[in-house]
Amino acid sequence: MFRIALIDIFLLLLPFLIYGAYMLTVKGVAPDKLWQNAPILWLLTAAIGLLFIVTATVIQFSGGKPGETYHPATLENGVIKPGEID
Repeated sequence: MFRIALIDIFLLLLPFLIYGAYMLTVKGVAPDKLWQNAPILWLLTAAIGLLFIVTATVIQFSGGKPGETYHPATLENGVIKPGEID
């Protein structure tokens, strides 16, 4: 779950990081004035859209095929056996 939260946070920050890098390297804006005229609403919209697209893609193309059965992880002889789909 922590990994998923980190991926979500990264996807939300990615447009802001790209914008900041672009403004610093190409436009030569001083770091203290970087966010003064930034299009925050557009960056936030892009971040939410990116998060939605990636989440929808992962949901669509991962997991088992229709009709398959999921068997959750079990504990056998003190060893965790991972879940599987068959």
